[in-house]
Amino acid sequence: GYEDLPTAVNITWSSINFKTILQWQPKPSGYFYTVEIHGRTSDVKRKCILTSETECDVTDVLRNVKETYTAHILSVMPAAMDNFEEPPFAVSEKFTPYSQTVIGKPEIKDYSQKGSKLNVVFKDPLTPYIYPNGSFQSIQDIFQHDLEYKLYYWKDQSSGKKDATTKSHSFEVSVDSGKNYCFYVQGIIPSRRENRNGQESMVLCTSVGRNILDEYGTEVFIILAVIAVAVITLAIVLPVVLCKRKKAKRARAVREKEPLNGV
Repeated sequence: GYEDLPTAVNITWSSINFKTILQWQPKPSGYFYTVEIHGRTSDVKRKCILTSETECDVTDVLRNVKETYTAHILSVMPAAMDNFEEPPFAVSEKFTPYSQTVIGKPEIKDYSQKGSKLNVVFKDPLTPYIYPNGSFQSIQDIFQHDLEYKLYYWKDQSSGKKDATTKSHSFEVSVDSGKNYCFYVQGIIPSRRENRNGQESMVLCTSVGRNILDEYGTEVFIILAVIAVAVITLAIVLPVVLCKRKKAKRARAVREKEPLNGV
C-alpha cells in the first residue's frame, strides 16, 4: 500500500538560462518517484516517471516561461500503478521561470583599447529552447527590453570600479590612455525583486603599454638592479685583484732569485 511510503522533502528548483532542474530528497528504497508539473493555466505534465533518482530535468515542460508552476513529487510503487488509490506526494514551492531563472555568464567575443577608448563586444547566453529553424533562443530573445548589461571596469592593479550600461551587445567607454584596464560584463534585469544580477563573465585585462614594471613590479626591478651592480662591480674588481696577485707573485719570484745572484 501507499500509506507507508515516505514523501519527498527539501524540494528545490535550480534554473540557469531557463534550463531547470528539480531536486529533492531522500533516495528511494523499495519505491520510485514520478514528477507532475502543474501550471496555473496549463495541463498537468508528467516527467521522470518511476525514477529512482532525486532530480529531474523539467526544462521542456516549462516552455511558457511566464507561467507559474508547482511540482508534485509522487512516491509510487510499480505494482500499484493500476490502483485507483492516489499515491502520497509532496508539493514544491511555486516557480516562475521568467522571474526566477538565473542569467548566465555573457561570453566576451572581442575587446580592444585604442588611445582613450575601451571597446568590448559580447554575446548573450543561450537557452535550451529552439526556434523552428533549429537555432537556440538567447536570453535577449526571451527577455527583450527587460534585459540590460553592465560593464564593470577598473585600472589594472587598482580597486576603484566604474560601470556602464547598455541594451545592445557592445560597450565603448573612456579610459586613461596608456593605462591597462580589467573588466567583466554582467546581465541585469532591473524589474526583478530577486535574482536581478546575473552571473559575471570572465575577467579580462588589456595589455596596452605594459612594461617590465607593470608586469613584475618594482621589487623585481630592484633585485635585478642589485644583481646588475654586483656583476659590474665584480667585473671591475676581479681583474684588479688578479693583476695585484700576479704582480705580487712576480715580486716574490724576483726576491727568491736575488740571493742566488749574490753568491
